Amino acid sequence: MNAAHNGHEHEFEPEYGLPERLPESERIVWQGSPETGLVFREVFRARGLSAYFALILVLRGTYQYSLSASWAETFAAVTWLAPLFLLALGLFWSLSWLVAKTTVYTITDRRVVMRVGIVLSLTFNIPLKRLQAADVRRIQPVGAGEIALQLLPEDKIAYFHLWPHARPWRFAHPEPMLRGLPAVDGVAALLHEAWAHVHGQQSPLVSVTDTVRVTPASVAGRDSSAQTGSPQGFSGMETA
Repeated sequence: MNAAHNGHEHEFEPEYGLPERLPESERIVWQGSPETGLVFREVFRARGLSAYFALILVLRGTYQYSLSASWAETFAAVTWLAPLFLLALGLFWSLSWLVAKTTVYTITDRRVVMRVGIVLSLTFNIPLKRLQAADVRRIQPVGAGEIALQLLPEDKIAYFHLWPHARPWRFAHPEPMLRGLPAVDGVAALLHEAWAHVHGQQSPLVSVTDTVRVTPASVAGRDSSAQTGSPQGFSGMETA
């Protein structure tokens, strides 16, 4: 799932998906973008929207039939609303496509970089040594998922600056989220490997089931440039 140039507005980036060229000592281990269908379903809740619109159509039809007892009038009342709902779903799909088109996630051997934004592009640079936890959420189809990045308590990014690339309902301490990944297991494994390398660990890669969490207890509270202690690594599996 390598990202490719997908927009005129980004063709002058020093390095694709990045605000500046990486140092020669740093390398990209993975780069990719969300999948439109997954964004539509998971971010904009396409299934819930569809069910809501369908319920309104059923209620509208039931009400109309109770008034007129005419199937023709009932059908006309329902078909008048249906195109509006289809238009609404189409607009949400278009928004999902724009999110996928303008987003690039990059994992290097030192950091996670998120280039996001439809109208105004923002770049979030998250050093791996400031990463407290990484939760992997699997979604259908098999293999797809999302990765939430839990930062140290003193590191915060505003929820509305991140959205929709933020873990839902985490307002007090927002968590950046890599969303709509078709092959989340491989991305999580690469993230784990890069994190372990930064902290000087040789721990094996963790196979992903529902959630993988890294909890480096010795990282919390230290200076961002310090290299003291030995993080605990990915502590194991937890259920999201």
